[in-house]
Amino acid sequence: MYNYLIVGAGLFGSTFARLATDAGKKCLIIDKRAHIAGNCYTENTNGIHKHVFGPHIFHCNDENIWQFVNRFAQFNNFVNRPIAINNGKAFSLPFSMYTFNAMWGVTTPEEAIEKIESQRLKLDREPLNLEEQALTLVGEDIYNTLIRDYTKKQWQKDPKELPPTIIKRLPVRMSWDNNYFYDKYQGIPIGGYTAMFENMLEGIEVKTNVDYFADKEYWDSLAEKVVFTGKIDEYYGFQHGELEYRSLRFETETIQRDNYQGNAVVNYNSADVPWTRIIEHKHFDQNSADQNVTIVTKEIPDTWSREKTPYYPIGDEVNMAIFKKYEDMAKLETNVIFGGRLAEYRYYDMHQVINSAFNKFENQI
Repeated sequence: MYNYLIVGAGLFGSTFARLATDAGKKCLIIDKRAHIAGNCYTENTNGIHKHVFGPHIFHCNDENIWQFVNRFAQFNNFVNRPIAINNGKAFSLPFSMYTFNAMWGVTTPEEAIEKIESQRLKLDREPLNLEEQALTLVGEDIYNTLIRDYTKKQWQKDPKELPPTIIKRLPVRMSWDNNYFYDKYQGIPIGGYTAMFENMLEGIEVKTNVDYFADKEYWDSLAEKVVFTGKIDEYYGFQHGELEYRSLRFETETIQRDNYQGNAVVNYNSADVPWTRIIEHKHFDQNSADQNVTIVTKEIPDTWSREKTPYYPIGDEVNMAIFKKYEDMAKLETNVIFGGRLAEYRYYDMHQVINSAFNKFENQI
C-alpha cells in the first residue's frame, strides 16, 4: 500500500511526490510515457540539452519556490529575450522601446505613448476577446504586425474567438529593458531539466510506460489517495464533452554550424510562415555544447484530437463551461486530488504549477 498513487511524472506530480516523501509518506508515480519530467523533458545531444516538447524557461519571484527547485539543480543566468520577425524585419519581444523604435522610429517613452494612444481602441467596458484586449493595450500597428497573424497560427482561432486573458501575459514596457520576464529569479537548470527531475524523484518509486486507464481499478487499489495530473475530461470518460487544447508538432534538425540564428527563441509573426517560432537549443545553456554543431526546432501548431499531446488549454467560454462541470465533479471526490495544467485546465507557467502542488499538499496535511 502507498499513501499516494501519483498519475503523471511531470512537474505537478513530481513536486507533490517530493513534498509527500519528505513528510514521510510513501508514493508511487506512474506515467504513460517512457520518461519522467513530462513536457519539461530534455535530451542531451552533442552536449546540447534539447527541450523536446518546446522551450521551458524557469522564472519566479517566490523565494520558497526558487529555493525548492535549487535543491535539485543549479540554474544558469539565462534571460529570455525573444525576437519577432515579420517580412524580414526584426522586433524585440516583449514590447519595449526597442519594439517601438523598430516600428515607428521613436526614441523616447513619451513618443511611444503618444503613438500608441493615437491608435489604441478605447472602450467604456472590459475587452471581450483577445483582439479587443490587444488593441486597447498597443493599438493597430503592433496588433496587425506582431499579434494578429501569430495568434491565428498559434491558437488556430481568430483572435475575436479567444479570451482576453491570453494577451495579458505579454509584457508592455516603456523602457529599453527587453528581458521578457519581470521576475527576480530566472534561468535554466545546468545539465537540463531531466537531470533536475531525476534528483527531485530520488528515493521515490517511478514506473514509466504505464497506462493508468488500462487498469484503473488495480492502480487505484494500491493507494489511499490518487493524485491525478492528466486530462480531467479523460478521467471522467469525456461524459460532459471533450475539452480543447492547442497541440504542436516539432521539426528538429541538427545543423553542422556553431550558430544558426543567434538567439534561443525567434518568433515568426507573418501568416506566410507555417511555424510560430524556431528554437535554437544551445543558446539556453552553452556550457557543454559542442562547437560547430547546433540543434534547431521549428514549432508548428497542430489541429487538436484526443490522441495528440495537449499543450495549452483553450480557456474560451465554451471550454470553460465544459470544464466547470468536471470541476464540480472533482470537488465531490474524497480520495482524488487533481493538479497541473491538464487536470486544472489552466494556462500555468512552471512556477505556478509548483505553487499549486505546494497548496494542494498543504491542504492534505
